[in-house]
Amino acid sequence: MDLNQPSAYVLSGLRPTGRIHLGNYFGAVKNWVELQDRYPCFSMIADWHALTSDYADPSNVRQASFDAVADCMAAGLDPARNVIFLQSEVKEHAELHLLLSMVTPLPWLERVPTFKDQQVQLEDKDLNTYGFLGYPLLQTADIIVYRASYVPVGEDQASHLELSREIVRRFNNFYGNVFPEPQPLFTPTPKVPGLDGRKMSKSYGNTIPLTASADEIRALVMTMFTDPNRVRRSDPGNPDICNLFQFHKLFSDEATIARVDHECRTAQIGCVQDKKLLADIIIDKLAPMRAKREEIARDPGIVWNALREGNEKARQRASETMAIVRDAMKIDYPELRA
Repeated sequence: MDLNQPSAYVLSGLRPTGRIHLGNYFGAVKNWVELQDRYPCFSMIADWHALTSDYADPSNVRQASFDAVADCMAAGLDPARNVIFLQSEVKEHAELHLLLSMVTPLPWLERVPTFKDQQVQLEDKDLNTYGFLGYPLLQTADIIVYRASYVPVGEDQASHLELSREIVRRFNNFYGNVFPEPQPLFTPTPKVPGLDGRKMSKSYGNTIPLTASADEIRALVMTMFTDPNRVRRSDPGNPDICNLFQFHKLFSDEATIARVDHECRTAQIGCVQDKKLLADIIIDKLAPMRAKREEIARDPGIVWNALREGNEKARQRASETMAIVRDAMKIDYPELRA
């Protein structure tokens, strides 16, 4: 990738919370892998963002960041085609965040829906900090410091970019056309239910790790909720409300999906039998990723080398941006560097 060529850059970000699960993969990482063949991509592990809610105990952030990169690479993210980097290793994010805070009205941050929603959801943590309030502002800096034109999102997440776009418009109104307004790059994001039928999330403890072992996958699949109305083996089932069938749609071929749909509705297949079938299919489909992850585990330097190179490329692009920003804001002092 030639970073000096003008192009439509894409910025993706992942907050490190540990091993990637199937919800993360189908909701984000799979799309990142596909996009790296079409655009110059920057893929960020947002370790500073992890501190907005976990500042009191950051002991897991380093390992979680490593695991996130290792799992993403196992899933196909290629450092040769995708700049993979750590947010905290590119200090320009913090500088731009500070400068954006000078022009961003406080009510813009207070009205963000997730600000109050997450305070309720994470009521066991003290989130009355500027870091938490300013999360969307740092997120904006993450995007525009690379002058990214696109951010991959599902259609239900498009509103999250609107604040970033407003901030860019305000900044450009003051200082000239410095940043492109980041546009949502709509990507398919199938719903991935957790083992209990709710959204797959680590906070619910209902996930399947992307690179889990075969034994782990079998054990987890056996705990899946199924059609609650199917009490006996002889009862006809309804795949439309069964967790197992949603995973068949993600992993099974069309013939298997059609067969399972028919056999479930006619009680020709039981839930336990279906779970065993599904587990085998998931294990087979994830085998290449699991093998790559095991290779990385034997040689962690694969991850650190990728990050070392990615951090440097990210700094190059971000440094160029900040030179433009300082000039636009009249706070550059070339005489001091002569």
